[in-house]
Amino acid sequence: MSVYDEYQMTIGVECHVQLATKTKLFSAADNDSRFAEPNANVSPVDFALPGMLPVLNREAVVLAVKAGAALGSEIALESRFDRKHYFYPDLPKGYQTTQMYQPIIGPGIVEVPLEDGSTVNVRIHHAHMEEDAGKLTHHGDHSLVDLNRAGTPLIEIVSEPDIHSAEEARAYATELYRRMTYAGVTHGDLYHGNMRFDVNISVAKKGATELGKRAEVKNLNSFRSVERAAEYEFKRQVDLLESGERVVQETRGWNDDTQATTSQRSKEDAQDYRYMPDADIPPIVLTTEEVAKIQADMPVLPQVYRDAWAPLGLDTSVVNALLGVQKHAMLVLEVQTQAGDGAAVRIANLFASGLGSNSADDKVDAIHEDVQASELIELAKMIDAAEISSNGAKEIFKELYAGEHNPRAIAEAKNLLQVSDEGAIAEVVNEVLADAASAKAIEDIKGGNDKAIGYLVGQVMKKSRGKANPALAQKLIRERL
Repeated sequence: MSVYDEYQMTIGVECHVQLATKTKLFSAADNDSRFAEPNANVSPVDFALPGMLPVLNREAVVLAVKAGAALGSEIALESRFDRKHYFYPDLPKGYQTTQMYQPIIGPGIVEVPLEDGSTVNVRIHHAHMEEDAGKLTHHGDHSLVDLNRAGTPLIEIVSEPDIHSAEEARAYATELYRRMTYAGVTHGDLYHGNMRFDVNISVAKKGATELGKRAEVKNLNSFRSVERAAEYEFKRQVDLLESGERVVQETRGWNDDTQATTSQRSKEDAQDYRYMPDADIPPIVLTTEEVAKIQADMPVLPQVYRDAWAPLGLDTSVVNALLGVQKHAMLVLEVQTQAGDGAAVRIANLFASGLGSNSADDKVDAIHEDVQASELIELAKMIDAAEISSNGAKEIFKELYAGEHNPRAIAEAKNLLQVSDEGAIAEVVNEVLADAASAKAIEDIKGGNDKAIGYLVGQVMKKSRGKANPALAQKLIRERL
């Protein structure tokens, strides 16, 4: 038994979600700076020039209300902004506008599915709106500041410490990402920081009544980093305790190259930020009717898909592959609604295998996302009618996503249609069985070696130039033997 087995990790996650608005939270500057030159998307408000007053972006409020629905949370009918003071070079005002005391999103709960089919419930303490700071780039003895992100609208989702493994932390981050992107709250570009995760982790002996000192690992922007940072930090803290040292409450950074965390600064408490109400921004006042109207326009969320697909018996990996692309999940659900469970299973498995390979032979060079449910239903019907083989179905599927249309026309053009005419296949079977080259395989089958039938089926496929239905060919061979 390892010493690590004597300890339990406890994790709470703070997730910053960049809202998918056109403009910033309090100014008319462009909110999308992914490919912009430094300090290009800024306004006098973002620079905090004297006399500049903030004007709240209503669309940010709408998206926050949708985020609340995706988290299963109550929406506060009145919420307010506060000033959080700290003096960073990338925050010209000297304070961040946030919601400390009256956040817009209240407590909720997220049911997180795990790889083994079980779930863990993670409570949401609250989620609040705030603006982002800018970005510092360090160059040896000097640093440069880019204020393109300053004023970007965020919601910060704060979980309760309900997570107790690195696997659960990764699964929770993944589920948050799916819910926020499916709800249309964020574009979800992890590379450009549309969602960032701060992982608060502490360790204590199993059965202990008090949690240990926590360290916060900041600004993780991938699910793998969340998992690996938690794993590393758990072992680091256990090693400290086992050697008689203490864990310091601090903020740490994660280095993907070294796969390790490093200390950044001691962790401040709330009073260190000197919060105070923001007198320049009126409170956000909503009515029950307004909230209901906004949330009535919600897209289908991941759990609805899971519930609909539960009777299909799909492998967890297939479900995750579908949920990884919202458009694909929508199409499979549409196929299921219009053509039934069987068709949905056929298409779901094609999505999981047909577009998931990175091999040169399998890769679709340019994926076109204009495929219609009607085309997929037609493809499923052709599979069920044994008009095409499983390999043929995969090839047609890839052609659809390469920009072609009409599954039957694709099958005809690529000579993929199978012959299921029993009389025609019977003639080929008779020829194969009469061939002297088949004698040994026939003898082996009669002697109990059933695998030898594969040779005979292969000969039928060869003589029919791949058009014979192999299942029907095998059936006819068995009948004749």
